[in-house]
Amino acid sequence: MSALFHWCYDWLPACLQGTAGYRGAVAQQTADAPAKGTKYPGEDLGLPAEGPMSVAGMSRRIAALFVDWLLCLVIARGLTHDPQYWTLVIFAVEDYLLTAVGGITIGKRLLGIRVIRVGGGRIGFGWAALRTLLLLTVILPLFTNRDLRGLHDRAADTVIVRL
Repeated sequence: MSALFHWCYDWLPACLQGTAGYRGAVAQQTADAPAKGTKYPGEDLGLPAEGPMSVAGMSRRIAALFVDWLLCLVIARGLTHDPQYWTLVIFAVEDYLLTAVGGITIGKRLLGIRVIRVGGGRIGFGWAALRTLLLLTVILPLFTNRDLRGLHDRAADTVIVRL
């Protein structure tokens, strides 16, 4: 705790700190992790908590997105003089085709994650098109639920899992 905010915890009245005090309550909560009644991402979907087929974390997803975007930027720069809009077009085509065919893009493969249907089976071209269009909005994927599924994944009934 920094010295700047240390005075805040000493100043708080006891009624706001709880019976164990603020620091004691936090220490108790972290010592009991995972707390009773908490669920891990993917539990409602029947996925394991860790290892293969568990829900992929946000850091892997974002890193895979950046890898795919940078790859598309390099391709667009090599093909055109103005890659600004072509990068988005190439990214959309890459994400759509590779997700529809195998559920995995180049960035996802490098980071060990894949897109699967919640009920099993292939994603297919129709669901991949919907998922890609919603992914391109940029805002909808940011609204995730407990299972770390963005609105684009929920609309397409997909989930991103670890390999």
